[in-house]
Amino acid sequence: MRGVATTLAALLLTTAPVAAQGLSKAEKTIDRTVDAEFERSVALLTRLVDQNSGTLNLEGVTKVGDMMRAELELLGFTVSWKPMGEVQRAGHLIAVHKGKPGGKRFLLIGHLDTVFEPSSPFQKFVRTGDKAEGPGAGDDKGGMVVMVAALRAMQAAGTLKDANIEIVLTGDEEDAGSPHSISRADLIAAGKRADVALDFEGLVIDGGKDMGSIARRSVTDWKITASGKTGHSSLIFSTQFGDGAINELARILAAFRTELPEPNLTFNAGVIAGGARAEIDESGNAKAGGKTNIIAATAVAAGDFRTLSVEQTARVRAKMEAIVAAHAPGTDAKIEFGEGYPAMAPTEGNKALLAALNGVNRDLGLEEMAPLDPLKRGAGDVSFVAHDVDSLAGLGTYSTGDHAPGETVDLASIRRQAKRAAILITRLGTGRTARK
Repeated sequence: MRGVATTLAALLLTTAPVAAQGLSKAEKTIDRTVDAEFERSVALLTRLVDQNSGTLNLEGVTKVGDMMRAELELLGFTVSWKPMGEVQRAGHLIAVHKGKPGGKRFLLIGHLDTVFEPSSPFQKFVRTGDKAEGPGAGDDKGGMVVMVAALRAMQAAGTLKDANIEIVLTGDEEDAGSPHSISRADLIAAGKRADVALDFEGLVIDGGKDMGSIARRSVTDWKITASGKTGHSSLIFSTQFGDGAINELARILAAFRTELPEPNLTFNAGVIAGGARAEIDESGNAKAGGKTNIIAATAVAAGDFRTLSVEQTARVRAKMEAIVAAHAPGTDAKIEFGEGYPAMAPTEGNKALLAALNGVNRDLGLEEMAPLDPLKRGAGDVSFVAHDVDSLAGLGTYSTGDHAPGETVDLASIRRQAKRAAILITRLGTGRTARK
């Protein structure tokens, strides 16, 4: 619905408040409700974190989905479960709240899974004051708790009843099922129906300040396989045997480093192997064997690259293909690309949503949020819909050490993030974006 969303963006840009307008009666109720239900929110987070939901723990992901179903049905959502057995994943939770006909349509995005499988020693929620450790405590169980807290506050304030909201909680954000044409079909379809998409992954704090995420870069995996003529090492670089596979791969990676750099692009070789025989499996485990006096027959490298737009992805991919194709003597090489996550470009519509959020910040007495440098944010599910609908990311909790044992969530961030989200949805839904 980019056309409808662009109209919304234009409205927001022209009516964004230049001064605090003050909280309405309903918004004051939202403010009080989030604070009053803070311990309830922490209790929900505890239950969610203590249920392991590593992406490949299909039963665990489903159980977390059941917990979220219970919360959303209490709020009047019609909830369904979309199994994803076809792509070897648990499934997605989809919840729909029908409000006022013709009203703004909101898409809220989060995910049920974590990177911590049952084999991880990091399994339990441990609270220490306003901090808590736990697998997925921030990414993204904290985000789902913010979502629930915001919706409960809207219900208490009477602003939920007229809101048109669709929620998609994916079960495989950390390791998306393939092909994406199946695993992300429901999310993409929801994006096409929406006027605004709000992503409840983690808040980023930079330089001590909360930041607004109006862009997320893409990520595309790649794998290069180089081959060469094997023989005695004394014959390396000869007309008969050429440069060998390892030198061919080294040439390619060196050319990447000198020829690819441009703004908003990063590229990385994460795993490499070479020798008489070499391979890298789907999990990134490398095996190689050979001898120092044998010209390498095979060399393999795997990595990724990240861009800020579809156009940049296509341009960089073409450059990589051209570099790989310029073979050293006596060698061959090929590059394969994975499906990847698309980019969420920093559109005018996204900027307008951040401007509206900053109106909320002013009225809550919070500092305004500057746009986050997209180099400081990875890829996420919101990118699959950002081409179709104006989007804002980073409405979840603030956490540190994500994706590693010791992941720690700042519980206090639940309060301000839930207030921001609830009042933003309320204002966009009612058109209250400027002082009358």
